[in-house]
Formats: sequence, structure tokens, C-alpha cells
Amino acid sequence: MTENSEKKRPETIITSHVNSDFDSVASMLAAQKLYTDSVVIFPGSQEKNIRDFFISSMSYLFNMAPPENIDFSSVTTLVLVDTRQKKRIPAVADLLNRNDVEIHIYDHHPRQSLSLHQLAEKKQIEETKHKNGSNFQKEDVETNQNKLLEKKQEKDNKLQNNNNFQQEEIEGSFELCDSTGATVTILTKLLRKKNIAITPEEATVMALGIYEDTGSFTYTSTTEDDFREAAFLLSCGASISTISDLISKEIKSDQITWLNALLNEITCHRINGYDIHLSTISSPTYVQDLAAIVQKLMKIEELDVFFAVVLMENKISIVARSRIEEADVGQILSFLNGGGHPYAASATITDKTLAQVEQELLDSIEKTVHGREIVLELMSSPPIIIDSMMTCKKASRVMTRYNINSLLLSEDNRNNVTGFITRQIIEKAIYHKLDHLPVKEYMNTDFAVISTDARIPEIQNKIIEGKQRILPVMRDNEVIGVITRTDLLNFLVSDDKKKQASAPGMARAVKHAKKRNILPFINERLSPDIIELLRDIGRAGDEMGLDLFVVGGFVRDLMLYRKSDDIDIVVEGDGIAFAKHLAVMKQGRCNTHREFCTAVVILPCGFKIDVASSRLEYYKAPAALPTVEMSSIKLDLFRRDFTINTLAIRLNQEGFGTLIDFFGGQRDIKDKSIRIIHNLSFVEDPTRVFRAIKFANRFNFTIGKLTSNLIKNAIRIDFFKNLSGLRVFSELKQILEEENPISAIELLNEYHLDKVIHPGLILDSSVISLMESVKKALAWHDLLYLDIQYARWAVYFMVMIRRCPVKVIDEICNKFRLPPRQKNMVLRDRIRADDRLYLLEKSLPCKNSGLYHILSIFKTEQILYMIATAKKEEARKAISFYYTQLKDVTPLIRGKDLLTMGIKPGPAYRDIMQKVLDARLDGLVDTLEDELEYVNMINQNRYPH
Repeated sequence: MTENSEKKRPETIITSHVNSDFDSVASMLAAQKLYTDSVVIFPGSQEKNIRDFFISSMSYLFNMAPPENIDFSSVTTLVLVDTRQKKRIPAVADLLNRNDVEIHIYDHHPRQSLSLHQLAEKKQIEETKHKNGSNFQKEDVETNQNKLLEKKQEKDNKLQNNNNFQQEEIEGSFELCDSTGATVTILTKLLRKKNIAITPEEATVMALGIYEDTGSFTYTSTTEDDFREAAFLLSCGASISTISDLISKEIKSDQITWLNALLNEITCHRINGYDIHLSTISSPTYVQDLAAIVQKLMKIEELDVFFAVVLMENKISIVARSRIEEADVGQILSFLNGGGHPYAASATITDKTLAQVEQELLDSIEKTVHGREIVLELMSSPPIIIDSMMTCKKASRVMTRYNINSLLLSEDNRNNVTGFITRQIIEKAIYHKLDHLPVKEYMNTDFAVISTDARIPEIQNKIIEGKQRILPVMRDNEVIGVITRTDLLNFLVSDDKKKQASAPGMARAVKHAKKRNILPFINERLSPDIIELLRDIGRAGDEMGLDLFVVGGFVRDLMLYRKSDDIDIVVEGDGIAFAKHLAVMKQGRCNTHREFCTAVVILPCGFKIDVASSRLEYYKAPAALPTVEMSSIKLDLFRRDFTINTLAIRLNQEGFGTLIDFFGGQRDIKDKSIRIIHNLSFVEDPTRVFRAIKFANRFNFTIGKLTSNLIKNAIRIDFFKNLSGLRVFSELKQILEEENPISAIELLNEYHLDKVIHPGLILDSSVISLMESVKKALAWHDLLYLDIQYARWAVYFMVMIRRCPVKVIDEICNKFRLPPRQKNMVLRDRIRADDRLYLLEKSLPCKNSGLYHILSIFKTEQILYMIATAKKEEARKAISFYYTQLKDVTPLIRGKDLLTMGIKPGPAYRDIMQKVLDARLDGLVDTLEDELEYVNMINQNRYPH
């Protein structure tokens, strides 16, 4: 028998990359079920647990053969799973050059491509090479020219070598690729659609591939499909216990040594605005499960990007992990003939030193990591620019108003910035009594600017090296924003996740926003009608070229699983113009308020949408009403009261459902904490103190320690003295309208805010205890399902002031500017209610008519007040009986009936009606006939015809 006749002659071969992981093994198994009569070439693995499991448990599932036992001349189809790179499939490399072989590729790794920066560099080098080459042919080149050419050639060769992966990527005649967490997810989905049966053993192997490559569904690359197909495999009988035994990789004692070695050698490289961590170590022996050690290190140190470069025996292994999409480790290691996906990758390198590999890796990172649009993140916009002829005194006021330390100056318009001036210069000018002179006299005219595509090194150089406190950002010859020294410093220390900015002022407004897509969240919690309305709003914004956000309470309540019908839209631009456009689009109406740059769109169904231009508010004095100016979404959110109210969701079609968080609102919602945005918040608007208490009560949150201290500070310094009583009453009324305001009232007492309302207000434990009775009375009333509107706040308020002298109550009412009707309700009518309650508790009437006459003069608020404050249960029951059984009793007889009976109209009618009502209340009459007979009896005894 010849050698050739002993070999297998398959038409289809299935294989994957060298150093296989569970995903590639699982994918080969799944592909084998799709391609019957195929032969699998197992490329081998360095991971011990994979090798052991494959040899001892899985080999029988495969129709497998080593390359030396295959006659490749019969092969017509090559199936590649979990890879598309030539250098990672050496066993079948010869098949790639044959035109008679179809190549089918199943992969979850994205195709690699050169960045624009790399393409431009390559083009520049090629042009230089061509120019130098032609000169070389025409001239007798001197030694220095040869050196220049060699240098350019070396750079060109380096770029070419680094980019060889592009030429090494295989083009398939059929490709099924998707950005899933694992390749086997793609193949399992196909098996399910084709109704191909999967045994429990096969399901276990395939599920193992999904679990490993998604980090048990914790990696950023995990997709919805990974969850779905894993669930399908479990339904096929996949063994979770087997998967758990293989996936949970506990660090062994010998591996702890290597973990410590990696930890000790960590270095941080700041590249294009990101912290890239790298450890380089060497080992005389092979390090088992290096990937597991790297994963453990990532968790310990909370790193975003990490590369472990390990010299083992005569090879260098690189294992990379990334949690951010900007650092695609798969693409980075492709330059070093490695591979993987954006969040996990590896490479093996021979014939190079550690120093060489480390430098090449850093070069690859530098070229591959996509730099953020740092400038747009850092800058404050719109810029505050003043006329250079403004006096130093007025300029100082502008700085104080906006809480900034530098100002741009212009002579004619915002585009022609002529210089800048700092607070220090202004203060010195004022100190020297030069406050009347224009700032032009002392401005700094030697300044640099940057474009929107500038990187951190350039920004650092111009601000720090150039000692420039404020850096204008230019786009199309227009200043669109500024970056300050504080902005830069905040960015440079942002890697310390435990630090929180504590200084007040605008610096907090330019912290980097945390962004994440919460569209699934939106689809789960909002009704289809609201979602479609939000999408329509976004489309309307796109039509006008405006950026739109839904903000504030709507987003907060969405995150808290609370229903909210108030939609507040912020427009980066002309909000009024947008509101008018939206009203036309939705066939609604629009009411505008130009003074505050706001509008209300009223839809045909009556639903209201509040629209505002993004705006900045500043306060001319503590407790004053704010002055409004146009601004950006960052500064618009900065003007708000608490971090939990600063969340925004983008509504434009591009990025719809993206949550934007500049100030840690998500964190504070999770921590159940009320925190202000900057330390002067209560100075600018003391009513925020009441709002802090309201939100803490409503959501069962606690008030943060710093915020609590600042509340006490505001009360101690008495920033409330300039606050109008009307504004205090508005906030207090909102608190009392809450479903259960008692804990809020306790906080009012704890912070001594009762004295802000009035020094004579008595809000002690006995009053707060009565509030519980009010709560029960209101709950009792609401359970009656009566369609009666009443003022909840008034019932609590009457209890709150019941121990105060009449004079104090009168002063409180006047301070709050209560309308006469409300003042009478809480003062005159409340006193009468106390008097009548005293009578009832002393002696209850014998008849219903007597009870009715005592209580009928009161409205619902006083009735509930009396129920809440009654000391005797008999009196409380009598009042409840009146409200539910007697209050709405009326006679059936009418004036025309009396006229028919021959009774002349006059005062007698009222007396008769009252007697009939008393008879009905006391059960003496029931029907209209009873009432007519009763009137006849009265008429015979007292009234002549």
C-alpha cells in the first residue's frame, strides 16, 4: 500500500488558529455539524486545561486527523473558525494559494484596517522613498544622503512590517462574521435555525466556548446573542457544573508569584488621552494560564487597558485585555502577528528581545489607539468674551458672576479675540485704584489658540509650558470654547477614580461625561407612545440641525423606576424656534416665554412638553432670582440643583437613548444620596435647601455629608433673609403635597428651618406626632374614592401652625402672601374647627341633624383636620359619619312643589326646606311623598293659606 493511500482524502477541512482556546475548539465542533464528512485539524493549545479536557473528554466528538495524515489534493473547501489570518493557520497555509479551494470563514473578530493617520504616514513615507530613490538614480549620492535614505527606508520597512497583517488577512468565498462575544455563538445560531440536533456533550463544549470568551458574560464584548445562544445550549443539556469547573480558574500558588511579578512591573503610559498599563517580565519556564493571571490583575488594579509581555523559555507571549472600545487590543497585536478581538487578544513572538517587543508594542499602541476628541470634552462652551473697553471694575463683576478666573477680550466681535486677562491682574488694578480703566490697558496679547483636533501634549504645552491660564478653541475662525488650567488638571488626575472634585465653580461643569446607551432600559420602562414621542422630538431636532436632550426629573424617575409625565427638553440652540417647529409637526400649540428662553408645546391630546434653550443662570446676589443667558448642555446641567437631576438622554436619531452624566448622578442614585453640584449652590438659591429635603423624603434618600454641612452653613449665616416669603411658601407647599411628608417635616425641624418660616413657629415632637394622624386621615379619605379635590398641603399646614398664637399665624400668612381664601382657611376657619371639635368632644349631638349643623360650615380640609386632631375616638367617628353619610344629603322637594301646595314664596321657603332636611337627616322622611306630607303637616300647624 502506498503512502498516499493510507492518508485521509476529505473534501472539507475545518481548522482554527494555533494556541486554540475553548471558543475555537467549540467553533470547530459546531462547524463539523454543519459540514458533514469533514475532517478537523486541531491546531493545538498552550493552555493546560484546554489540552487536558480535549484529550480526555472531547476528542471522541471530532472526526479528527493530524495534517501529516491528510491528502490535501482532495480538499475543495477549507473552513476557518475564530480566525482569518494566514500566520495563525500554518498547517493549512498551502491551501490558501489554490484557486480550486473555497474558503469559508466564521469569525467574531472585526476586520483590521489602517487608520487615517497610518495611511497618511504610509503615503508620506512612500513619497519620500520615491523622491530619494529617483535622486539616487540620477546623482552620485554623498554619504549623508545615503544615511538619510537608509533612515527613511528603515522607517518605511518598519511601517510595512507592522502593516503586513492587512495582506495576511484571508478573503473568504463565503463569510459569516458578526461582532459577538464568541465565534461559537454565530455557529450555534446557525445550527438552531437549521434545526440540527445537538447532544448534551456537544452543547457543553459549545457553551464552554461562549462562557470563556465572554468572561461568563462579564466582558464588554458580550452581546444579546451570546446570552440567547447560551440559553439554547442549556436547553440542549449543557452541563453547568462541567463548565464551572473549567471556567473558574483559581490562581495556584506558583501563579501567585507571576501575579506579583506583573504587579511589581506595571508601568503606565499616557497615550492619546488614555492610561495604557504594561508589565514586562521573564520566566525560565512556561507560565500556565497566563490569561487567567492577567484577568485577575485587571480586577485587582481596576485597569482599563493592560498588556502582559512575558518571555517564557525562547518565546515572548503577550496577553492583552481592554475595557474601552478606543483601545482595540486585537488590532494592536495584529501588528505583532497576534490576534483577538477588541477586548481580548494575544500574540506569540520569536527571535526578538523583550526590549524590541516592548518598543514595537508601544509604537503599535501609539498608532492604533484612537484619540478622543479631547478638546470638545475639556472645553467650556460657549466662551465668555467681553469687550476690551470694559472697565476693570465691571470685568471683575463678570468674573465673580460666572465664577471664573480668566476672560477673553475682543474689540469688535467674538471671532476677533485680541487677548485675555486674569483675575489676579484685575484685582491688582483695582487695588491700585485703576478700576475705572479699560481692561485693554492690562490685557495679555501674547496668547496661543488650539483647534478642535488638538491632543493633550499640545494642550499641556500651551497651558503649562506657556503659562497661559485660558486657551481659546477655534473652529472655522471662530472661538467656540475655552480650556482653562483647571480643566486640564481635572483631566490629568481623572485616572484616580477614588478622587472626587471638591472645589466649587465651573471646573465641575467640564468633567468628562459618562455615557452609555440605555435604549433597552427605555424600551422596558416607558410606554410605546412616550418612546415614539421622544423619537419624534429627536427627528424634529435633526430637521433643524439641533442637538436635543430630555433632562432632569424625567430621566431621574426613569432610573428610579418611577412614573413621570413631565417631559423637559433642552435644546442646544434656539429652543423657542424648535418648540414652534415641533408644535407644527405634531399639530399642537406653542406658548413661549422669551425672557427665560422657554416654551411649552401642547399636543392635541392635551399633553404638555416643556422646551428650553440650554442656558446658564447666574445670581446677582444671594437668594436673588437668576439671570438667564444662552449656554451649552454642560452648563445648562451645571445650573441645576442636585446631581440626581443632572442626567440627560440624547434624543437625536444618531445616539438616541444615550445617557449623559457629567456630575455622577447615576452614582448618587445608586448610593441613594442627595448631593449639590457646587459648594455655593445654597448661597445662590437657598430654596434648594427645601428641595433637598423634599427629594430626600420622596425617594427615601439621605442628604450627603457635605451637602448637609452646607445647609447648616446657609441657615447659620441666614441666606434666607433676602428670600421672599412667596418662594419659601412655594417650596414648603410642595413638601406638604408629598404623599408622606412627615420625614421631611422632621428634617425641617432638625435643620431648624422652622425658624426660617417664622421665629415663633412651634414645630416640636407633639406637632410632628399629629402629622401621623393627618397621614392616616388623608389615607382614609383617599380610600373612599370620592371625586373631591382638596388641598393636602393645607391639612398638614393647619396642624403645623396650630400651636402658634394668632398673631404669629397672621404674620406667617402675610409673609407667604396667602390669598384671602387660603388665609381664611388656615386661620379663621381652622379656629372655628377647633371650637366645634371641642364641643363635639364635650358632648355629641343626639340627632344627625344636630351633628350636621355643627359641621356643615366646613370644607373638606377642615373636616380632615378635625379627624386628625380629635382626641376622642367617638368624636372622630361622628365626624367621619357626617362626612360619608350626612354631608351630601339634600331634600327632594323643590320650590315649585311648595308653590303648587299654595305656599307663597318668601323667607318661609328656607325654614321649610331646613325642617325637611332635618327630618331626612333624622330618618323621619324617605321619599318625595313623605316630604310633601311632612310639609303639609308643618303647613297646617303654622302657616295659613
